[in-house]
Amino acid sequence: MVFSSPIFLFLYLPLTLALHFILPQRLRNFFLLLASLFFYSWGEVASCWVVVVSVVLNYSFAAWIDVSPQKNKVLALGVFANLLLLGWFKYAAFIAENMNRVLEQFGASLALSSPAIHLPLGVSFFTFHSISYLIDVKRGNASVQKSFIDFALYILLFPQLIAGPIIRYKDIAHQLRARITSRHDFALGFYRFVIGLGKKMLIANPLGETADKIFTVAATDLTGPVAWLGILTYTFQIYFDFSGYSDMAIGLMRMLGFRILENFNYPYLSRSVREFWRRWHISLSTWFRDYVYIPLGGNRQSVWRSYVNLVIIFVLCGFWHGASWSFLVWGLWHGIFLALERTSFGVMIERCSRPVQHVYLILVVMIGWAFFRADTLSQSFLYLRAMAGLTGANPLLYPLPMYLDLYTSVAIMLAVVGSVPVWRGFGARYRVGGEASTFAAVGWSAMQSVSMVLILALSVCFVAAGTYNPFIYFRF
Repeated sequence: MVFSSPIFLFLYLPLTLALHFILPQRLRNFFLLLASLFFYSWGEVASCWVVVVSVVLNYSFAAWIDVSPQKNKVLALGVFANLLLLGWFKYAAFIAENMNRVLEQFGASLALSSPAIHLPLGVSFFTFHSISYLIDVKRGNASVQKSFIDFALYILLFPQLIAGPIIRYKDIAHQLRARITSRHDFALGFYRFVIGLGKKMLIANPLGETADKIFTVAATDLTGPVAWLGILTYTFQIYFDFSGYSDMAIGLMRMLGFRILENFNYPYLSRSVREFWRRWHISLSTWFRDYVYIPLGGNRQSVWRSYVNLVIIFVLCGFWHGASWSFLVWGLWHGIFLALERTSFGVMIERCSRPVQHVYLILVVMIGWAFFRADTLSQSFLYLRAMAGLTGANPLLYPLPMYLDLYTSVAIMLAVVGSVPVWRGFGARYRVGGEASTFAAVGWSAMQSVSMVLILALSVCFVAAGTYNPFIYFRF
């Protein structure tokens, strides 16, 4: 049940919101827990037990950590249990497949069976939620949650259950106990949800269709311009798809009385890879920083050790996204540039003009997306070869106009505008107090309302049409 589906928009969401506000405060968490379980089981009945087992285990481990004199050992056991759960469902088949290749190289007749394991939705996200909770309880950064219902709701709350953002328990612990939703909060949440829905339906989906069409063609048959169009449309698709989902999640949480941190901050405006990761999927990058990078020593040790730590973190970040060598190389690619930016190479980049810095960042990110998007590592390199114009493909076989139609061109223009804080800049001009700004502020408010209605109407039309409508991060 995706946020941009008719069943969610026209039945599940209105009914859930209505019942949530009708019920007394003491019953709302229990109701939201049941509603979230129903949301998850809608498409994951067979795997629903996995998330339930995860909740029970982590509730028990946290209670154990709280009273145990050997907190480090209990924490290690809890983290191991979470990683074992994640590893079995996400990486067991990958490990078996690659071990068989190694054994084959050595001439061994023994082969490991490659289990056909269904990947539960959101397993990477709810596992990281749980690990951060256990670590924070052990560190004393969060108090153990005595109420099983409240803890289960933290993990299972439907806006963030499937694809994040990754929320720290300590950031919403007090909101689980008591929260008040004003009309203003609800309106802001609804506005944010509509913005996210528009990003998804009006920009990400049209560009995703074009990207998919290009990536299904053999890379050896692609000319340079078509290959670059494919990576450009995917670059915008993944941003507006995931940031749109995050906007919808943040909006839904706000409507329910929860306030959570931002997950994106116009990452394509960055001028370095370091800045990019401060703006892109912020909840994931800060999770790895706080729970892996700093415990490894961060940059407190030798210069070379800090470089190694950076590379390790981003290899893990890539592997977190999927059991594939292409994801691992994508993480390695970013880790290498993050390390390089701490050397004289970074000094050289800082001395360049802003446009040059921006072009550098966009090129690094777009080349990295080729590894992220392609199904295999070999396909990634073939696609990069096409981007470099080295395939010698016939330009008449798959000409650029076949893909760059009016529909795609308009979506690209919307994506360019949406990638910069133009709207935020206009709004800031009218938030200044004083009589002179009153009329302008009223006009701006009216413009926002009209724009929201237009975005909602167009998005609903696309939803009703039943067009191409995947969510990229659901597979992680």
